[in-house]
Amino acid sequence: MRAALPLIALLATPAFAQDLDTLDASSLRPLAEAEGSVTVYAFTSRIARVEAAFEAAYPDIDMVTFDMSSTEQIARIRSEAEAGIAGADVVYISDAPVVLGDLLAAGHIAPYVPPRVAELVPEALKQPLLAQRLSTKVLMYNEESYPEGAPVDSLWDLTRPEWAGKVIMVDPLQRGDYLDLMTEIMLRDDEMAAAYATEFGEPLPESTQAGQRFIEDLFANDLVLVGSTDDVNAAIGAKGQEAAPIGFTSYSDRRDNEDEGWALQVANEVAPANGIVFPALLAVNPNSAHPAAARLAMDFMMGDDSDTGGPAFAPFYVAGDWATRTDIAPHPDAIPLAEFNGWTIDAAKTAEIRAEVADLILTLQ
Repeated sequence: MRAALPLIALLATPAFAQDLDTLDASSLRPLAEAEGSVTVYAFTSRIARVEAAFEAAYPDIDMVTFDMSSTEQIARIRSEAEAGIAGADVVYISDAPVVLGDLLAAGHIAPYVPPRVAELVPEALKQPLLAQRLSTKVLMYNEESYPEGAPVDSLWDLTRPEWAGKVIMVDPLQRGDYLDLMTEIMLRDDEMAAAYATEFGEPLPESTQAGQRFIEDLFANDLVLVGSTDDVNAAIGAKGQEAAPIGFTSYSDRRDNEDEGWALQVANEVAPANGIVFPALLAVNPNSAHPAAARLAMDFMMGDDSDTGGPAFAPFYVAGDWATRTDIAPHPDAIPLAEFNGWTIDAAKTAEIRAEVADLILTLQ
């Protein structure tokens, strides 16, 4: 008779991993406690608060978190998979075009939907990977400098001489979310052309690609590229500026206005859109060293059964993030998603031309 497999070896077998997918949190817990730890790669510093809440709920499981951009995660996950290193048990990541077209397609990450929330998330937001929330990269301004509202009403305003050197964003070649933003502008050619005609009173020449023209004009107008979203936020949002710059960042970063002394606000009325809305995705490592703990952590990160998601979801229950669970109440200070003037990205369409847009931007820098 074959000897029984040790618990950890048993958990690592593909068949058992499939069985784990059907277990609820109470059944996963003893298995996860036997594993002892779970490693999470996350594209947000808010993961530190998730770690503290998780360990308060599950004191016998050590959550080890790494805060790194999605671009950094993608490179690390690829290299670890190629080297046969287990790495992260859970991946919390944006940049869906690359994640779905590269990491998921190559089998470096795998889908998992906790049974508890399976009926609470719309189908489009749990396939091919589970989206925990929706986030943004949108045009923001300083509401202290501009108390009457956004100082622009069209993206095309950013190409005017008065905004030369006063538009800020993270380098799209360094951070995938910002490249996705530029790509979406290229994909929305008809809308950008219509917005141009409205703004300048005449149409673009018939052969002109409006999205490409906007990106070229934006860079030609001395677009300021910085290394991080925090740099953008500080430059735009710092109080005490008479005529603050404007730029692209995350709507949810308004949550730090009080702590950081910022006055960030979203330019929601700008035409044809203020930027992009995209999913924050959760996935497991198919070769996880801690498969039960990985699934327990994902269940936890989807929030508890309260109408705000409880301590697990508290870092993300802010204006500018929208929970994908239909039973979590919208944040009272948030613009409702249905009224938010951002484009929802199509990961597949973005992936088709993303490299082309990157090449264009490289020539403009």
